Amino acid sequence: MLALVAGNGGLPGHLARALSEQPVLARIDGTSPEIEAELIFRLERIASFMDALKTRGVTELCFAGAVRRPEFDPGEVESRSKPFIDRIMAALGKGDDGALTILLQMFEAEGFVIRAAHELAPDLLPAAGVLTHNQPAPGDKKDAARAVAALEAIGVADIGQACVVRLGQVIAVETGFGTDWMLESLNRRPDGSGGTFVKAPKPGQDRRIDLPTIGPGTAARVAKAGLDGIVIEAGGVMVLDREETVKAADDAGIFLWVRQP
Repeated sequence: MLALVAGNGGLPGHLARALSEQPVLARIDGTSPEIEAELIFRLERIASFMDALKTRGVTELCFAGAVRRPEFDPGEVESRSKPFIDRIMAALGKGDDGALTILLQMFEAEGFVIRAAHELAPDLLPAAGVLTHNQPAPGDKKDAARAVAALEAIGVADIGQACVVRLGQVIAVETGFGTDWMLESLNRRPDGSGGTFVKAPKPGQDRRIDLPTIGPGTAARVAKAGLDGIVIEAGGVMVLDREETVKAADDAGIFLWVRQP
């Protein structure tokens, strides 16, 4: 039996619809996924959450959807969960990726198999190529290469999975506030318009969780920010509602390039 542990956004709903058998639906506390969940996952009660999964016959877990670092209440920690919490808190000192890796290891140690979202729905990962009628110009390709180098640097520091480059200069970087916030900040940019939005996984990231995702809303925000197009890493970024996303990009006059790393 599979349990889908949902964060924010449309990915959990996409997976729930794509699966042939109905999974046990859970959500991470503080998120608002597009699904109705029967279980709530709170770090403070991780041991009880594991018990609830086992009671329902769950043997596989898929974590899907965007999650920000949760609010944590030390006074709510149950005694059986404290050893788990201590390990996670220690890992957070090395960044969110380190904490996510430890979290997956703890579930695996309890006998759960971790399944990646794109493993359950392979259609989420498009093949390399330009998906839109709009094509990247030579300058866009140079900016994409510059952005990839920048993402490798900030990814090692566990900062973000996206950035924007214009004429070889990095003008925006994704932080803990997320991609949408970064793009919206460009609505007040002093240089007018132009630039390439690039998204890719962090180097060494465990791709079973927190794999980057874009969708129609991303295309709309990129266009509103005055950018020329979107570049995503082939095999490393999921595309929700692909037909709608491509149409939104074409209608907005921007390109969508799935770039071979």
